[in-house]
Amino acid sequence: MPRKARKKDSARELAIAAARIAQHDNCEDIVVLDLRGVSPVTDYFVIATGTSDRQIRGVGDDIGKHGREIGQKCLRKAGEDTAEWLLLDFFDVVVHLFDEDHRRYYDLELLWGEAPKVRWKARAPRKKPDAAAEEVSE
Repeated sequence: MPRKARKKDSARELAIAAARIAQHDNCEDIVVLDLRGVSPVTDYFVIATGTSDRQIRGVGDDIGKHGREIGQKCLRKAGEDTAEWLLLDFFDVVVHLFDEDHRRYYDLELLWGEAPKVRWKARAPRKKPDAAAEEVSE
């Protein structure tokens, strides 16, 4: 039976924010998986690939800081010593920051393949049609 988030949508919001922080900090291949109904362990996985151990640690720090700012304490942080696979456990959200080799080896997307992916990228605002372009097309 899937667990409920502490507050309505707070876990989803944290997962999306973590993915956006990872993107802002130049991580690659970012995926958010909705594990509700698939796993009794957590509600969301955020998976991202970093390009260096320094970057992975920095992204982990930024995500942890954001969690604290919104009242979501990171309960456990593992892998900081090597930063090949840094894990941040927020209970309802688990963030996995990998180097490229470990991401490929553990392949969490394959392991949790039945979990739906969450759209986390901010939508670009719609552009209003340019008046000059409308005149040309008429």
